[in-house]
Amino acid sequence: MGDLFNSVYDISLDLRTNAEEEKDKEKNVEMVQDTRDFSRGADVAELRFIGFLNHGDVAVEGSLIDFSALTLTAVLQNFIAQCAKWHSRRKILTSAFHFNILQQFVEILIEEGENMTKSLKDTGGTIVKDLLPFVSEYTLNAICETAMGTSLQGLGAFQQRYRKAVQEMGEILIYRLMRQWLRNNWIFSLMPKGRQQTQALKILHGFTEQIIAERKLYHERTNDQYLKSHVSTDNIETYGCQRKRLALLDLLIAVSREGLLTDSDIREEVDTFMFEGHDTTAMGICFTLLLLAEHKDIQDRVRDEINIALQESEQKFTMKVLQNLSYLDRCLKESLRLYPSVYFISRITSEDVKLQSYLIPTGTLIHLNIYGVHRDPNFWPNPEVFDPDRFLSEKIQNRHPYSYLPFSAGPRNCIGQRFALLEMKAMIAPIIHNFYLEPVDYLENLRLKIDLVLRPTHPIRVRFVPIKEAHKII
Repeated sequence: MGDLFNSVYDISLDLRTNAEEEKDKEKNVEMVQDTRDFSRGADVAELRFIGFLNHGDVAVEGSLIDFSALTLTAVLQNFIAQCAKWHSRRKILTSAFHFNILQQFVEILIEEGENMTKSLKDTGGTIVKDLLPFVSEYTLNAICETAMGTSLQGLGAFQQRYRKAVQEMGEILIYRLMRQWLRNNWIFSLMPKGRQQTQALKILHGFTEQIIAERKLYHERTNDQYLKSHVSTDNIETYGCQRKRLALLDLLIAVSREGLLTDSDIREEVDTFMFEGHDTTAMGICFTLLLLAEHKDIQDRVRDEINIALQESEQKFTMKVLQNLSYLDRCLKESLRLYPSVYFISRITSEDVKLQSYLIPTGTLIHLNIYGVHRDPNFWPNPEVFDPDRFLSEKIQNRHPYSYLPFSAGPRNCIGQRFALLEMKAMIAPIIHNFYLEPVDYLENLRLKIDLVLRPTHPIRVRFVPIKEAHKII
């Protein structure tokens, strides 16, 4: 949500050597004598500390999530090379989120949204759900099919192993991040978590490599006609192969035909999308559903908007219907303001940055507290109040462009933010259309924990009441 995709986890570590750290101490002691929270008060009034987000040469960042190696040392050693790689990859991946491509992806998102609603209907009657495990099952299905063209639903017991491996990798990354002595790969490999990571990666990489091989074989048998016509996929002869849906993987394979990506590169990008694309969106959906459950008036207004839009489309969700849900769109943006899935990002300065009376030297790791900025009363009156109309066009015009950063900003902003918002709409709209939401757990009692995404320490439950059943009672 967050980088939903390739910059959702813009998290870096200051991995300088001891000698470099000692060398910097004397210079830094006069420049920055304390660790300040620049997300509050007058310092944030001009948000100068975020201004460098918009300058590609001033701020760069590394990622802890490197599925090709997944070692902190490798991140450091390849940092400069990865910056160059990032620029070339970003250019390649941008085409995957062209409007015409998104239209085809939306078919999958709508299907998964309807599957999620159907699972509630099939249970029968009123049901209480712990939102995160419930929602993440369908967001992982959606990202799996859009990224790899393969649904997890048809894979039997393996889908549970795959889901578990994805979840374990997130937990291992945080575990290692918080323990500096585990940066050493040899030490980490001897630890139970290191062995657990090896097994998880074996499952993740093995699945991705298998799908890549199958897709490449499919395209060889169809003489690459599907790749050549990936924007318009009508009337493509399949030479006896089952016709497959367009996926991000297909676009990457098409690029690899030009020699710009290796199989390892393709796996790395697909794994990154898989890992980053489902959890952030799932949390965004969970918090939005909980907010709507607690604000019945806003929930009713969203439902009215959805009902009107469906009347004009023969009761079918389409790309056009989702685009016309402007009030739901504002609800999503306000939900992401209060509960940004990616609540902080980091940047390493590549040149000195002047911040009022402070000088931030080159090579400094800067953490940007998005959660704090989103609740700063200098920009958001009554910041704790859920008010979707904050995002009316007339109110957005005079707001500082960096006061709202759910998808980061600048050159390394989230490449999949339009995809993410469409997915959230596609998942939420069918539920609101078919169910009344009532809170079981309240946000005032919410406790959060340190994780790669904003995550509660406890279940957050909502009661789903079928609308038809409620009308019968009335």
